[in-house]
Amino acid sequence: MEGNKEEELPKSQTRINGLLSRKDVMVSEQQSINELSSKGYGTVENKKLALAFYEALYLLDRGLMEIEDCKGHKIGFQRLLQSYKSTDENAWAAYLAYRDLRSRGYVVREGFGSGVDFRVYERGDYSKETAKYLILSIQEGKPISIQDLMKALTQSLSLKKDLVLTVMNRRGEAVYYSVSQLNLK
Repeated sequence: MEGNKEEELPKSQTRINGLLSRKDVMVSEQQSINELSSKGYGTVENKKLALAFYEALYLLDRGLMEIEDCKGHKIGFQRLLQSYKSTDENAWAAYLAYRDLRSRGYVVREGFGSGVDFRVYERGDYSKETAKYLILSIQEGKPISIQDLMKALTQSLSLKKDLVLTVMNRRGEAVYYSVSQLNLK
């Protein structure tokens, strides 16, 4: 996982419109759904695209999206981040990891559980290959138990993926560590 290639983003004439819900941001305009899903964003549900909070934060931060609540009020970055934090206490670290990986040109999808935040696909057409990496993101200074780390490592080994620990430092920069199992004989 190297390089710093800026990701190609959707090139809509207008901004993508999203509607905030309790657990995600919904996009209902078909052209936006097609553009976003072809780039590896969201999950199509009932002819709408459900964007995870970190995806919506990324698009909002890039100026590509406008989000409203059910009353028609515009949602800013901080309010959306607070909604995300209400569902995930590690929201800020996960968003920063997501933003960094996307800005390097990777397609980033939701993880498989067991503490794994993301699946990361190599650059290019992500739909042709399986994810190569599993990402576990933490904030500098916030400990992670060895049991949680081992659970994520065991899962990545069983799926034949590389586990990467992403540590967000206090300046919001990502530092990546490859995690592997050591067997002493």
